[in-house]
Amino acid sequence: MICVVRTTEVISALSALAHEHRLAVYRLLVEQGHAGLSAGVIAERIGLVPSSLTFHVQALQRAGLISARRASRQVFYAVDFAAMNALVGYLTENCCGQGSACTPSCKPASSLRRSRGKVRRAA
Repeated sequence: MICVVRTTEVISALSALAHEHRLAVYRLLVEQGHAGLSAGVIAERIGLVPSSLTFHVQALQRAGLISARRASRQVFYAVDFAAMNALVGYLTENCCGQGSACTPSCKPASSLRRSRGKVRRAA
């Protein structure tokens, strides 16, 4: 399947991710896979009150990055992996296009260690 991504969709997605809480929610949902998480669990893990969480997940939904499903009185959110892959594909489609090397210029994420919400190099 070929995904056509418009520049306006990319800008919308990147804008939605350009906030500390929304990025944290998105990364948490990526870790959970297709099953996603309930709004209550997300709010607890991220440390947000429900009204703030609603505001942030709505921005991610409008950008097409996550979906919501209702199960009784709970709302579950999950990443739209096709949208995520289309965004990454758009950002890297011209990689190595003009003879430049496509080797990483920094260490992969596995060599980074998280400390109090900040990323720093492993010793």
